[in-house]
Amino acid sequence: MSADSEIDIKEAFQRAQKGHNNKAKLVASLNSRYNKLEDKTLFHEEFVHYLKYAMIVYKREPAVENVIEFVVRFATSFQPPPKTEEEEEKEEEEEEEEDAEDDHPFLSFIFNFLLESHKANSHAVRFRVCQLINKLLGSMAENAQIDDDLFDRIHQAMLVRVTDKFPNVRIQAALAMTRLQQPKDPDCPTINAYMLILDNDTNAEVRRAVLSCIAMSPRTLPKVLKRTRDIKENVRKLAYQVLADKVHIKALTIAQRVSLLQQGLHDTSEAVREVVCSRMLQSWMLRLDGNVIELLHRLDVENCAQTALDTLKAIFKGTPTEELLQNRVQLDNRKLIPVDSLSCENVLYWRALYEFIKAKGEDGDEILEQVLPDAAIYADYLYGYLKTVPLLSEEQRADFNQLELVMTKEFISQQLIHLIGCLDTNEEGGRKRVFAVLQEMLALPQTPSSLVSLLTEKLLTLVSDDHRRIQTVAELISDLREPINEDSQPVDENMSRRQQVQLAEVKVSILEAKQTLEDCITTQDFSRAAELKDAITELENRRNQIIQEIAESSQPADKETRTEKNDPETLLRCLTMFAELLKQMSLKTRIGPTISALMSSLVLPSIANAHPAVRNMAVLCLGTCTLHSKELAKTHMVLLLQIAQLDEVKIRICALRAIIDQLLLFGFQLLSDPAATQTGLPPQSPDRQEEDGPVAEKKGDVAEDTAQSILVMLSEFLDSEVSDLRTETAEGLAKLMYTGRISSAKMFSRLVLLWYNPVTEDDTRLRHCLGVFFQLYARESRVHQEVVEEGFLPTVRTLMNAPATSPLAEVDINNVVELLVELTRPSALIKASANTEEVCVHDYLAVRMCGEMLRDPTAPEVRLYAKTLSNLELSRDETVRKDLQVLLQQIVQVVKDRVCLCALEKMIYQLVNSREQAELLSASALQPLDVNADEVATDDPSKSTKRAKKGQRKVCTAKGGRKSSRRAESSEESDGENVPESVPVVRPSRRAKTAALEKTKLDLNPLINQEANVS
Repeated sequence: MSADSEIDIKEAFQRAQKGHNNKAKLVASLNSRYNKLEDKTLFHEEFVHYLKYAMIVYKREPAVENVIEFVVRFATSFQPPPKTEEEEEKEEEEEEEEDAEDDHPFLSFIFNFLLESHKANSHAVRFRVCQLINKLLGSMAENAQIDDDLFDRIHQAMLVRVTDKFPNVRIQAALAMTRLQQPKDPDCPTINAYMLILDNDTNAEVRRAVLSCIAMSPRTLPKVLKRTRDIKENVRKLAYQVLADKVHIKALTIAQRVSLLQQGLHDTSEAVREVVCSRMLQSWMLRLDGNVIELLHRLDVENCAQTALDTLKAIFKGTPTEELLQNRVQLDNRKLIPVDSLSCENVLYWRALYEFIKAKGEDGDEILEQVLPDAAIYADYLYGYLKTVPLLSEEQRADFNQLELVMTKEFISQQLIHLIGCLDTNEEGGRKRVFAVLQEMLALPQTPSSLVSLLTEKLLTLVSDDHRRIQTVAELISDLREPINEDSQPVDENMSRRQQVQLAEVKVSILEAKQTLEDCITTQDFSRAAELKDAITELENRRNQIIQEIAESSQPADKETRTEKNDPETLLRCLTMFAELLKQMSLKTRIGPTISALMSSLVLPSIANAHPAVRNMAVLCLGTCTLHSKELAKTHMVLLLQIAQLDEVKIRICALRAIIDQLLLFGFQLLSDPAATQTGLPPQSPDRQEEDGPVAEKKGDVAEDTAQSILVMLSEFLDSEVSDLRTETAEGLAKLMYTGRISSAKMFSRLVLLWYNPVTEDDTRLRHCLGVFFQLYARESRVHQEVVEEGFLPTVRTLMNAPATSPLAEVDINNVVELLVELTRPSALIKASANTEEVCVHDYLAVRMCGEMLRDPTAPEVRLYAKTLSNLELSRDETVRKDLQVLLQQIVQVVKDRVCLCALEKMIYQLVNSREQAELLSASALQPLDVNADEVATDDPSKSTKRAKKGQRKVCTAKGGRKSSRRAESSEESDGENVPESVPVVRPSRRAKTAALEKTKLDLNPLINQEANVS
């Protein structure tokens, strides 16, 4: 018998700690020893005895991990080898006749020991128990079976442990239940526990562990989809990986596919976007045999064109250029898609491909020439397709099939129009042809209204000069609104016959007069001859006049007349073109006569139109136009204010945006400036102020009243039941405050209360906007922090006095106070104040709270103020500290609440100490008694100060501090092993690394030997 076959348990555990030892040989030798024993009890007890040394170590030490791996290998070595399908069928037939054999006694003993230990007080033991169960179950064969009773016991124990207070224990418990899932069971406890963890567990690594092992089913899929919007980057990344590996694209609805792509491709994390492109999209393409058009069929491209474009561009980035050009066979010899083959998917594909290649710049010019058609040819192609889009009547719109067909054609037309931006319009002939086609399409009445804005945009991009743009659009609007009508009159036959009779009579009279003239000349009656000559001349003139009248009446007269059209569709078309023109114009371009004429003849009359869409577009045009002229803005401000209060919601929001934009651009001085400047002097000239003092004062009062009325209106909109109007108002106020147009503590308080109000819980845009605004606004400057500090007490009073029926009664006031304190913290400023002698904002805030406590010492908010005082970041000015100490001593004499007294006395104790102690304790006022044995203060006072400040920012009590230190102690781990990270600056030699590693390794041998000596 060899030495290895007689190895004892102690030696096996000692040798198992070394990573270089062959664990398979250790397992085989110990297995040989175990099989020779008749009484296994002593072996079991001794084995567990040495296993306990590893189970009491919580840290992931290499020696301990090696021991755990050895134990798992040894325990599972008694399992029979994996069986083939034929052997399984034979075994099932045999089991019908006789009962199946029980599990191996050693494996059962280990499971029993672990299940008895899972409720231990030590979190290290609980962690190792769950880790061992996880590894034991994971190391068994796929077709392995365990006793039903043992299965239930493991199940119940792990269901308890997934609620453990230590994250690492919960992680291992969740992983241990991987093979205990029953996805087909609608009441599976494991699945229910997993879904509960995904929704409610606060630790990101626990959520990651569950994501990695949860089985996919119709019940669990929505939970996994929800994790793609998790707050932690690693969780979102793993969620997309799980969806790519475990979920077929056909198992997702169209809405789910679009949502995944829309969120994943625009995620804030580069790593998540990379996973979506390289894993999820590639997995979908693989399941669709690489057919991109088929992938677009799986998406609703008509309703999510932008998401489809982003998806195609992500696919193109990972595709070689040669493969991109393989689909050129779909083009004809003109490099165009045949009209019969046009579909929503392939036209969107070609648009994305053209834009992707053009975005490469000079590198893509050569490739673009191979696939891009000539501009003139494409213009005719576009014109021909647009003319095929039918214009439906009201009766035809009721037919869903016809409506769907028209919507599809309009979508294809939009994509074809977008392709104009990729054409090479540098050549004069091609550019003129494209320009003419766009003009003609805009002038045609049957062009769909949905294409007018896009056609106008592409038309204006071909014109670089603003004045020419204005002239072009003005001509198009004139042709649309006042088209030329030709009125032709039929020939009147009676009048023609009458004129012919008159002409014959005149001719006969001329002949008679000429005959008489000859007779008079013969008889030498010259006086009579002169009279006849004059008469003949008159008759000839009359004859010529009649001939001219006959000639004019013989041809039908065509008269050109212009009739002004005021139907809603025409007005909406004209306003859309005008709005697009104003968007394309530079703000430096002033309002000229053409724009003024369009304003007076088109925009202002349309504001009173009965059709809501026309009014909305007219308000948009008015608001955009006022940004180009301060005088125009002053003139129409009152009109916009009236619209913002009286019209429909959509139009009110449009008017509100216009008002906000005007105030952002011109400021509230817009309301104080005179309507028309009569002199060339500046409006704020000192001479003018002295001369026109009383008049200026009156105008200032009027302007102040107008500004106040605007703020009152905006404040009322914050209480509106219409969420869109409320959100737009809050966003506008945030912009005005951030840019310095408004500085109002009351308005800031309203925004804070709106952010916390449960009514706005579902308004994601509002919550996101205000959440970003608070941080940016307060950190921008000290002046902004003073505004926050002024709004502190009004906010607290509003919440404290809120009636029980108000939604504000549900708000956690401690959370609000914590936010306001953090926003006013001097260390949070992006640029610290250069004036070191300046009193900090927290000093003022402390004095305000002390004044409130002295005003009413029995008020319920006194305890809140006392607690908040200890969390302030006070200045180092001794004068301020002394004054604050005097106030606190006065408060202590009148306050009776014991909790408040303790907090106030603690604050006084900090202020009484020396300046050095105050510097150390001012940032950790809530943790004077927090002495952790595992945290030793460094010798450098500056380092300890920084650490204290960091802890103070979290605004946690001493107990909370200990919890956070425990969390820091617990290693952040997922389903794999967690190896401590180290980033050495200089790579040492291999021998030096080995020596350093040996020093840091934990060795269980001293503990084992010490126990043996004691026994």
